[in-house]
Amino acid sequence: MAACSATAAVRCSVNIFVRDTVFTSTNICRLSSSYRGKGYTSWRTCSSFTPSCSSESSAADVIEHYDRLVRCGSLREDAQQRYVLQRLTQLQHILNMYSNSKYLSSPPPKPHTKDDNSKPQRDEEAHDTTAGNGGGELVAEVTEDKSNPRPPKGFYIYGDVGTGKTMLMDLFYSYVGNTHKKRVHFNGFMLDIHKRIHWRKQSLPKRTLGKMFTYDPISPVAMEIGNETCLLCFDEFQVTDVADAMILKQLFETLFKTGVVVVATSNRPPDDLYKNGLQRDTFLPFIDVLKEYCHTVSLNGGIDYRRLDKATSGKLYYLAEEPGAEVFLDELFKELASTQKSVTGPRMLSVLGRDVTLNKTCGSIADCTFDELCGQPLGASDYLEIARLFDTVFIRHVPVLTLTLKDQVRRFTTLIDNFYDKKVRVVLLAAAPLHRLFVHSGGEDEKDRQLLDDLGLSGEAAQRLTLFTAEEEIFAFQRTVSRLTEMQTEPYWKAGDRRHGSEHT
Repeated sequence: MAACSATAAVRCSVNIFVRDTVFTSTNICRLSSSYRGKGYTSWRTCSSFTPSCSSESSAADVIEHYDRLVRCGSLREDAQQRYVLQRLTQLQHILNMYSNSKYLSSPPPKPHTKDDNSKPQRDEEAHDTTAGNGGGELVAEVTEDKSNPRPPKGFYIYGDVGTGKTMLMDLFYSYVGNTHKKRVHFNGFMLDIHKRIHWRKQSLPKRTLGKMFTYDPISPVAMEIGNETCLLCFDEFQVTDVADAMILKQLFETLFKTGVVVVATSNRPPDDLYKNGLQRDTFLPFIDVLKEYCHTVSLNGGIDYRRLDKATSGKLYYLAEEPGAEVFLDELFKELASTQKSVTGPRMLSVLGRDVTLNKTCGSIADCTFDELCGQPLGASDYLEIARLFDTVFIRHVPVLTLTLKDQVRRFTTLIDNFYDKKVRVVLLAAAPLHRLFVHSGGEDEKDRQLLDDLGLSGEAAQRLTLFTAEEEIFAFQRTVSRLTEMQTEPYWKAGDRRHGSEHT
């Protein structure tokens, strides 16, 4: 009887989820920019305010578009948002006709010779033009042409969660007429950077003793990107990884010298990036570079627009203590699976040469446990692949997260960030309400103590470094809560329906 009641209730909710709504280009669109050769891909699902989704001319003024959205009730008037958008609009007009080609310098390649017994080359002279040439071609450093004015300054926009940073970026990016532009989640961008670096290193020819040189691939990778684009837009600019922190100054200094304009959104002001991170002293020069080439603008209106009342898309967040919660999820999965042209079963994903197995899937739906997704060493690349293949993911048995579970908290935050960015629809079964899911208790565990020993640090270091204090996880989880709140709304659920459009690639 209980199962029968649950089925009926779920069917009622599912009618909201899977009804055959007609989607047109006026309310759902996808802005994409991809570097397909090496897997550099950024997808953006946007709502109807972007010019490509409306009948308005893309040459229209961004501020006018913002005003129309306010007048029709799609947005609330926000003085700080308007100020930021006005400044972005000025940059947008400049970028419509901008090219960074004059900042790039690529002289003819100089081949290696087997009999070259001259003194060792400088590191910057040993940069490959492409890894495919086996290290036989060289390219000079980017040279600053003093006769050329400096490229336009970009923007670094920071503020609390839900203040409209992504919405403003959507408007700005969609109105920039320059085709040489890319938009990507910062985490995904850095994954691609490390792939490119690895690819270049692996393509170097083996050298004999006496013929070896120190090869630094960071600047060539930055120049490669500079040749591909003149505008880079980053969502969620944050630095938590020491490997990223150590290369950012050189990477971005070269990007800026090649005339690349950067516009980024972040929850942190520049001075708080990589706060209390390992070896932060070597990271600090990057902040000066960022400030030199980007205007810093605060967007802190004190309102989290994601938490304002919106129509919910049925019930998507279940508590484990609720009677019949597990049955409800079982029935919901069956109902959604009935719309798929597939059978239920496990699926193995191949990610960077590794196999990741999801035990229960059906077409574009995956039914997973928290331990499957966050209890094992998975990362952004794994979650991006899951987001590419599945538009709906069940996450069961999410425990109350504590500071002792810092690794799982990091993975869960990364998981939701990637799912949100790709508009993946999420149904959760958790041990506590969303606002009480992360408890700031617990602390140092055996892994922390072992890591302190490996790094040769004292116990006092654990009181300062975010690697051990979980300060970064606590800060980032505020964004997770805000995003999960929005992900339960009907507009979000509709935007994630891929049945009426091509699959993310």
